[in-house]
Amino acid sequence: MSSERQKGAGNRCGISRNTNSTSIHDPRDPGHRKTFTLHLAFWSHSGFDLGQGVLENAWQGYKATLLAYGQTGSGKSSSMMGYSARRGLVPIACKELALQSHLESGKEQAVPDYFSMLEVYNEQVRDLLSKTRKRAGLKIREDQQQGFQVAGLKLVPCDIYARIESLMEEGTKMRTRAMTTMNATSSRSHVVITTQFQQIVLDEAITKQSVINPVAFVGSERQKSSGSERERLKEGTPVNLSLTTLGNVLSALAEAATGKRVLHIPSRDLLLTKLLPSALGGNSRTIMIAAVSPADICYEETLSTLPYAERYTFVISPSLVLVRTGVRCWAKRPKIPVQSD
Repeated sequence: MSSERQKGAGNRCGISRNTNSTSIHDPRDPGHRKTFTLHLAFWSHSGFDLGQGVLENAWQGYKATLLAYGQTGSGKSSSMMGYSARRGLVPIACKELALQSHLESGKEQAVPDYFSMLEVYNEQVRDLLSKTRKRAGLKIREDQQQGFQVAGLKLVPCDIYARIESLMEEGTKMRTRAMTTMNATSSRSHVVITTQFQQIVLDEAITKQSVINPVAFVGSERQKSSGSERERLKEGTPVNLSLTTLGNVLSALAEAATGKRVLHIPSRDLLLTKLLPSALGGNSRTIMIAAVSPADICYEETLSTLPYAERYTFVISPSLVLVRTGVRCWAKRPKIPVQSD
């Protein structure tokens, strides 16, 4: 949210936190407080590095997914991709992975394989690395072995970190943005990035396939707060529908993880959830960042964001390591089931 809007409204901090919880105070009734239990809660200026967890998961050979959710202007894109000279979690993790591969060059080597970047805008998939855009967007097709795939998505080969950084900047510039009352450069689409690495373990003569899969959801916003009109208001309908469906999927997965009988998980209802089967309770070690503004003027938006994060703490992902030797390929299970970070 713009600093001008926060200062002009005479806002106060409406949030308090402990290590594993965040509380939000109702500005209309300061004595009324709601608390949400999380795995970790911290201020953006505290210097805590979530990228290390993503890096460790990828280095072990897992698919490492990083989800960023929250209201528009709360810092999702800057946390993931960076802003100006400040680098985000994704470029930092990729660079550190490359540096570690040099340090461990006698035992392991991490070689970037390919990079892709797409956005979901108004229920259409767009390739952010392609110079030409199809009017109806790219088609989604289901493969019996690999699940839902984006037909025609550009997979760019890359063998050095500098190439990944260049592609990331190129795709970010192509992302759909617009000005709203809450954010002068508001992202209007969900973005899904895939960076695949081949890790060659020399001592064991095997190769592990690692994937870093960052996903930045479009910011949740209320029409009254954002001042959305015409085109911006039209964009809000599919955005709200996709975020509602995402919440329903998380609720169903959380209930299933606690032993409750769940008849249906609506992960096939929309494009966004079709593209995220691994992150939503599938084969991935996933971290969800719930970004919120501490300003009390954002009470309603924050109150809708924190339940998403709390629900995700109950979701369990049966992560696998993909190992290849010669022409054979198998999935190596960890000794202990991994709960999402």
